[in-house]
Order: sequence, then structure tokens, then C-alpha cells
Amino acid sequence: MADYIVRAMAADGQIRAFAATTRETVETARRAHNTSPVVTAGLGRLLTAGAMMGIMLKEESDLLTLQVRGDGPVHGLTVTADANGHVKGYADNPAVILPANAKGKLDVGGSVGRGTLSVIRDLGLKEPYIGQTDLQTGEIGDDLTWYFASSEQVPSSVGLGVLMEKNNTVRASGGFIVQLMPYADEKVIDRLEQNLEAVSSVTALLDQGLTPEELLGRVLDGLGLETGERIPCSFFCNCSKERVEKALISIGKEEIGEMIADGEPIEVNCHFCNKNYTFSVEELKEIAEKCAARG
Repeated sequence: MADYIVRAMAADGQIRAFAATTRETVETARRAHNTSPVVTAGLGRLLTAGAMMGIMLKEESDLLTLQVRGDGPVHGLTVTADANGHVKGYADNPAVILPANAKGKLDVGGSVGRGTLSVIRDLGLKEPYIGQTDLQTGEIGDDLTWYFASSEQVPSSVGLGVLMEKNNTVRASGGFIVQLMPYADEKVIDRLEQNLEAVSSVTALLDQGLTPEELLGRVLDGLGLETGERIPCSFFCNCSKERVEKALISIGKEEIGEMIADGEPIEVNCHFCNKNYTFSVEELKEIAEKCAARG
């Protein structure tokens, strides 16, 4: 099943919801960065959340960035998403290995540690909108739930899960975001809370093969679920040699001159997809000429 996100409403518009299946997206990231199982789980959860939050953006040119910074061994996770279901991301330290947590699960919280979650929305204005909260558990879902409530004043529940195979490839990945509108009545809130209490593990539901629609069916049972459009999602990086060249031009002719003086080709790595771009000395000389032409 190809990855996709579904939009939904419930309780006559008192609840809005999103759910996603992201196995291929997370597996692509795992292959690109050769992440360990615990890092795959953490980055996969953030990629899934990023994809769902990305389609909440209003304009196609808008961009969303989620940054997790902690004192755990992974140090940081970064994900960027657009409004069309494209998402990309990386971990500062992709090779972290930790023992299972007390529940016998991958210890994402332990790998992240204590720190901050930043949500950055670039809406084409002079300055991006930045919201930041302290990490609550480092498990990503809990932290985003807290972020929505404290920073955006939107009562929400975020459930995320990544299930790994024994060979460390991704077996399943997905999740949901459910948000209460300001006018939601107490009966609706009570029923939603009961449903959420019954959902003990998103990973367990993914292991049962539930689709995003079926996932929301569990979470919003008895609340008049109305599913809307499906939006394909995927791991997508728009880097190119031309874009990297523009970045090199921006660093200035002096630094490029030093690279040329070394007499060796340089290799530039894209953090998001881990692709390398090589520039020969002759190409660097051409870039230096472009710098000079810019003054």
C-alpha cells in the first residue's frame, strides 16, 4: 500500500483529524541515513507527524520544520514538510544503539533525552513563525500533543508508531492527529477521551494492518467519522547540484578561492537525503567567476 494521509472530521465538525501510513517514507529515510532501529523509530515518528502537519499548511509554497533537540545520544532530529505530502529529515547521530526500555520497546525517549521541540512555519513572510516547548517524554507523540495544547492552544492527541522487522527494515509506520475545535461539547470530549484510553499502542494497531481510515475509526468510534481526501505522501528531497552550487556561491569568493588553492575536488553532502555532490577544481573556478560577477 502506497503511503498516504487522510483528512477527516467528526462530531459535526467539532473534531478534525488526520491519519497516515508512512512505511515507505520511513524506510526510504532509513536506507538513506542507515539509521539504527531506535533512531529509525524516532525519526520515523517525526516524519509521520511532519507529513500530517505539512498538509495543514494553507499555501503550496509554505514549509514546516520540526526540530527536536535533546541531551540524549541522538542529539537532534530535523524534519521538513510541505503542503503536498512531501517530507524529508535526518538525525544528528543516526547510529545510536540503546537497550529496550522498561516496556521492552525501542527507547526513543532515552535516545532523545531532555530538551526542546521547535515548530517552524515558513509562510513566505519576513520572519518564520516559531513555536517552542520543552520535551515532555522525548517519545515525539507526547511532545507534539503538549506542543499543540500549550503553544497553539489546540487540545490535541498525537499517536505515532514505527514497527521494525527483525532485519531492521521498517515493517509498518503511521499515526494520527486528532484535534478538538473550540466549540466541542463535553459529551464529545468525554467520548473521545474514552476512545483514546482504549488505544493502548499505535504500533499494535499498525501491526494488525489497520489503514489510516480504520485507525481513525478506532479513535473516533461513535463520533460520526467523516473521512475526506487521501493525499499521497513520500520522502522527497529537492536538492540538486544546481542548488548546491548556489549555496557555494553564497559563501563568497574568498572561501571558494581557498578550496581552489587546495587543488582537490570537494564533496558537499545534503543532510536531508545524504546525497553527495562533487565539484572539480575547474567547476570551483567557474563558481568563483560567478561570485566575482556578483561583486
